[in-house]
Amino acid sequence: MRERISLCLGVFSVMALSNAIVPILAGFGDSTISQGAIYSAYFFGAFLLVLPAGFLADRIGEISLIRAGILLTLVSGLLIMTMPSTLLLILFRLLEGVGAGLFVPSALSLINARPDHETGSGFFMAMLNVGLVAGLIGGGWLVEVSGMPLSGIILFTAVSAIPALFSYFLAPGPARDLPPESVSGTLQRLVRVTREYFWLWLSTVVILGTTGALTVLYPEFSDLPPGILGFTIAAMSLATALAVVIVSRMHLSPIPAIRVASLGMAVAVMLVFITPVSFILVGAIAGVVMISQLSFLATSEARQGVVMGLFNAASYGGMSFMPFIAGFIAEVSSFFIAFVVIACSGVLVAATIGRCRCRIPSR
Repeated sequence: MRERISLCLGVFSVMALSNAIVPILAGFGDSTISQGAIYSAYFFGAFLLVLPAGFLADRIGEISLIRAGILLTLVSGLLIMTMPSTLLLILFRLLEGVGAGLFVPSALSLINARPDHETGSGFFMAMLNVGLVAGLIGGGWLVEVSGMPLSGIILFTAVSAIPALFSYFLAPGPARDLPPESVSGTLQRLVRVTREYFWLWLSTVVILGTTGALTVLYPEFSDLPPGILGFTIAAMSLATALAVVIVSRMHLSPIPAIRVASLGMAVAVMLVFITPVSFILVGAIAGVVMISQLSFLATSEARQGVVMGLFNAASYGGMSFMPFIAGFIAEVSSFFIAFVVIACSGVLVAATIGRCRCRIPSR
């Protein structure tokens, strides 16, 4: 329980700090290009590190990577608080992303290797989404109330100090009792799971990327006021947080759950075309898919580092590529066609996910 609280508080602070800059982004940089670079630097840093972090978690253990990740988050928050130049701020956001890239797959590897992995991963993913909302909505509210532009960053940087301290009391996971594995053995396993679970990685890219694609399309499609739009997107994340906690206690069979949820996502995407209330349904379905994917991986591989690295790489990849593809389609054709293509990608996941199979019985 102590380890779970530490890791959940850690991912909350990492995600909250990453989003706390969004409400005040207009005050940084001298152009939309520089502001975009400041925002994107975090995701680039995280994307670069998640797979190496997963590989290293299987080689040297998760604990040192978790400590390094949360410490880099704390340090990056302190550096951002100095209000540096645009170039330095981009570098500090990159450092923050590196911290997240080290922390998230390593923490998930530790959680997903335990016997209570479903409940543990449910709480972890819930706190991840709550952290995103807290950074975006709570950070903006703090700025308005206090009149201090950096109030959100100050708060969530201070919060990150708590899991940074608790990380020194974490115990190694069950993987330490497995037979030693050579570097070449780990690399061979990385190649194997990349190939063998390809359709699972595709489902991660598509389903999580769908949430990002809808987030990018909807502002221009709907012309909703920014405040209402912000709460709509926040509701999607909160629905995900609630869904992962509930579904993690239901012990669903992973592959059938992903298949049904993917078909549900296709329907939900078209409902979003009709009403923004359906963002709640999109968030809930994404939560079902995430927990099912993590459950599948927990029962398929004894060592979790590599697969958690791939899971997070696919997640960030989906959040990068799907919005770009959706925006391009909307630009060259229409919003309706973009929504249809996104919905069809959910059907593709439902048709192909059965190609993945578990190799190791549930522990």
